[in-house]
Amino acid sequence: MVTVTQDEDARRDSRRWWALGALVASMLVLGFDMTILNVALPTMARDLGASTGQQQWMADAYVVVFASLMLPAGLLGDRFGRRRMLITGLAVFLAGSLVGALVDDVTPVILARAVMGVGGALVMPLAMAVLPSLFGPDERTKAVGAVSAASALGLPLGPIIGGWLLDHFWWGSVFLINVPMAAIGITACVFLLPETRDPASPKVDAVSTALTAAGLGILIYAIIEAPDRGWGDPLILGFFAASAVLIALLVGRERRSVRPMLDLSLLTQRGFLLNTLAATLVMFVLSGLMFVLPQYLQAVLGHDAFATGVRMLPMMGGLLVAARGAAPVVAKFGPRAVISSGLVVLAFAALLGSRTGVHDGYGFTALWLSIAGAGFGFAVVPAMDTALGALPRDRAGSGSGLLMTVRQVGSAIGIALLGSLLASAYSGRLDTSALPHSAAQTASDSVVGAHVVAAQLGDRALAASANAAYVHGMGLVLLVSGIAALVTALLAAALLPNPGAVRTLHEENPDVVSAPENARQ
Repeated sequence: MVTVTQDEDARRDSRRWWALGALVASMLVLGFDMTILNVALPTMARDLGASTGQQQWMADAYVVVFASLMLPAGLLGDRFGRRRMLITGLAVFLAGSLVGALVDDVTPVILARAVMGVGGALVMPLAMAVLPSLFGPDERTKAVGAVSAASALGLPLGPIIGGWLLDHFWWGSVFLINVPMAAIGITACVFLLPETRDPASPKVDAVSTALTAAGLGILIYAIIEAPDRGWGDPLILGFFAASAVLIALLVGRERRSVRPMLDLSLLTQRGFLLNTLAATLVMFVLSGLMFVLPQYLQAVLGHDAFATGVRMLPMMGGLLVAARGAAPVVAKFGPRAVISSGLVVLAFAALLGSRTGVHDGYGFTALWLSIAGAGFGFAVVPAMDTALGALPRDRAGSGSGLLMTVRQVGSAIGIALLGSLLASAYSGRLDTSALPHSAAQTASDSVVGAHVVAAQLGDRALAASANAAYVHGMGLVLLVSGIAALVTALLAAALLPNPGAVRTLHEENPDVVSAPENARQ
């Protein structure tokens, strides 16, 4: 029998908004960490003697573990208590951050990042899974918007705070700053968050967990490495084949299980499946935007890390406006119309950004960036809310884990594919004909490398060529992102369930979380 401890009491209790604050604090820690390390990598490479590949793994170890473990993490929350596992995740994240701050060699730093990925995998899906236990359908959109905004708000705060820390302290301070933030999140969860669980959830299947972690881990690794090695590289193709085999074995095992960890029946629910895909495609577009923008602001416009973070705030402003305004708009027009419109706005912003020229300056960037934030918020908040609302109450944790895993894979694919497009367009347009081979190779690797070579040689023409080549590549990335967002908008308008269909589904299945408004009675 499914039990949800203090469920109805928590909804009536005004403390649920304080509990939301605990979840916001938890998500802010994760969003913050996603970008702060990028600022510190050059300093760490100098102090630790890290190669380019080692720098990549200092960043990517977290992503691989994070994406690989979110599914079993959601199941652990369903079975042993979502608050308990959320607190555990924050504690693991805190421990990994502390180790990362204290070590002085590359390998321990990579291992510390992997440990932080374990903690992040517990925090991300369970923070979302707790929301249906705290808020009814009329308030959940606001709650999802607040949690999503907290995660996104950490992205520009990472470069801002990281840049300031590196100006005043050693590189380990970018890890150490996570310790008090995670401690605040733990304290808030202990005192403010009610416990919810499903004792009837399936036991943790070690084989399925291993297949999930290995299959998704290899897939993410192949996606990350493919732009450097080439998509046709035998090793990359072998990784993709191995991932496909492992995931196929997982699916076959789960289909035979009475209570599977990977609940494929959730994908038969049209509302959950289509809204999950919509949210994933939004993250694909956003990941491309977030990948190209910092390098443009730093290398082309010449801002430092701190100033770059500040100049990304217009997107957060647009997102916060959308997060605040999504609930009444969805109530009036329905989620399908709002999601589709948000995607159109996001597409417009990306297409507008693709027109950026070398000499346009920051004002034009701030304009399309704020529009992109609003479009992202109006698309992803109702998509996430509707997907969560389609989950049966006793599978909130595992369903949220599936949702967040798919989103994370979408982000990784976006960075890999769009990053490859950027690199190809940049190197193809850059003029290195007058440079020695080694200098030409360095300049072709990145726009930052080109500026380093230009400064050493006093070659202003190379710097100008690098800026023009990068802006050309960024324009292509934003153009592709805009087209992808527009196609997704058309698919959402055509395929997402309309509000009437959702109400009918809920009337037929009273166990669905966002059942009609009388569910809170």
